[in-house]
Amino acid sequence: MMGQRQHVVLLIFSAFLLFQTSNAHNITRLLAKHPSLSTFNHYLTLTHLAPEINRRTTITVLALDNAAMSSLLDKNPSIYTIKNILSLHVLLDYFGAKKLHQIRNGTALAATMFQATGVAPGVSGFVNITDFKGGKVGFGAEDNGGSLNSFFVKSVEELPYNISVIQISKALPSVVAEAPTPGPSELNITGIMSAHGCKVFADTLLANPEAMGTYEDNVNGGLTVFCPMDDPFKAFLPKYKNLTASKKASFLEFFGVPVYQSLSMLKSNNGLMNTLATDGASKFDFTVQNEGEEVTLKTRVNTVKITGTLIDEQPVAIYTIDKVLLPKELFKAALSPAPAPAPEEAADAPKGSKSKTKSKSKTKSKAAPTPDSDSPAESPDDDPADQVADDDNAAMCFGAERLAVVGLSFLLVFFLL
Repeated sequence: MMGQRQHVVLLIFSAFLLFQTSNAHNITRLLAKHPSLSTFNHYLTLTHLAPEINRRTTITVLALDNAAMSSLLDKNPSIYTIKNILSLHVLLDYFGAKKLHQIRNGTALAATMFQATGVAPGVSGFVNITDFKGGKVGFGAEDNGGSLNSFFVKSVEELPYNISVIQISKALPSVVAEAPTPGPSELNITGIMSAHGCKVFADTLLANPEAMGTYEDNVNGGLTVFCPMDDPFKAFLPKYKNLTASKKASFLEFFGVPVYQSLSMLKSNNGLMNTLATDGASKFDFTVQNEGEEVTLKTRVNTVKITGTLIDEQPVAIYTIDKVLLPKELFKAALSPAPAPAPEEAADAPKGSKSKTKSKSKTKSKAAPTPDSDSPAESPDDDPADQVADDDNAAMCFGAERLAVVGLSFLLVFFLL
């Protein structure tokens, strides 16, 4: 009897592992089995699109054979323009060969990875798919005047409802995707911020040569910026002006991370993140957390939310945040007065526990100040740090999910016996 139970448990565990691994895909390995797509595969790796594709599910890759890629490369586009063009060939939905011929009303509009970068204006990041009579399926960039001049050739690889790789006859022409794209060192990051609601922060950064130099030094190697919107940063400026010169530089550097982090990476890599101001004992870090599509950044002082994407093109990403994130090294949490205990309640209340998840990130070696007595005393947003409550709630949710999984496993074993 015991042997049978062990056998059943082993089968369940094996099925669980199979389920876990079946949800993973590797676009490079899938394409490696098809030599005629080797150039396309090479440029997915070279442009760093391959890791982005691997992180996503429910996705379709419109692959180009070597001849189609040769025609594309004959125009001598920069590697950054090639990335934009190829990202237009990655649909954020699943289209297997069967689904292509069962499109409702014969046509569909699909969002692409190019649209998800935030740099494609209007509908330029969408692809039109039309099922013609006779089994012919056409594809065209939505900003191409409705022209469908690339066609379905064959299904290459399909992992149903996870990833589909289909070959199309030629690259999708798009004026926006094919436009010359500057390299990272040519990007005007403060100009991008100024034009999209972060002008006060950008001007403050430009006025601080030390901090601005640190940002510029990290652009080519990888940089992620979280810029506060104008209204909250303008309200914070009086407290910023009270900081010493070295603290002003560290504070501004705190909003930059010395690695590229796409939004999908931020959603999947929760935990502590170092910043441009991190230096040894002066941590200047914050915690990334997400609930569904919402991504938040937390310190012991306050919590802010990512509200938009200004640019997301490796190696640079810039996001807007709704409030000014405050490092614990320079600011203290505003304490809310505790309510008076009721007569029948005990005098001592239980204390919440704090937990942190560490994550590794590139750090920049430079001097950063340590907190001292002249640091401002409270947050400009007048909201106390709420990390304890959030951590406890997260722990309770995680524990409930684990308990449900364990319970279902035991129930399955019981019925099988």
